[in-house]
Amino acid sequence: SRYFWGLRLYLLCAPDGMPVIWGLANPKIGEREVTEALFRHDHHLIRQGQVIVADKGFASRDFEAFITDDLGATLIRPDRKDEKPRFGKLGGIRQWVESVFDTMKGQLTLEDHGGRTIPGVYSRVAARLLALAAGIWHNWLIGAPIKRSLIAYDH
Repeated sequence: SRYFWGLRLYLLCAPDGMPVIWGLANPKIGEREVTEALFRHDHHLIRQGQVIVADKGFASRDFEAFITDDLGATLIRPDRKDEKPRFGKLGGIRQWVESVFDTMKGQLTLEDHGGRTIPGVYSRVAARLLALAAGIWHNWLIGAPIKRSLIAYDH
């Protein structure tokens, strides 16, 4: 999740960076609560056996039970210091997550969206996510080796 104009962006992506589920919410609302609401609303987009990578902020028995029992997916996140090791360090995988936000902020200028109202921010964030999805989809069609690369489209 990231902050934009007083809102926090929540984003579930495929490993290639394709946006699957997203939402903007008040940052005072807990991450797990917002994510659970998004996943409940769009549960049909999450497949049985799917692995969802998250950060330490999603550590919760109730949230993990929701992911496992209700969605049939598996939640992996970095281990906290106060729990026995389960998944180890996920630095390489977490890099995928951060690189999607980097693409959104860098090439798609997400932080400089220009929205002046909440609907304006929503529409501009949606437009950038659509641009990212279109670029990834096109890269799949043409057989590009790096699916999330938008370099060919930003000149």
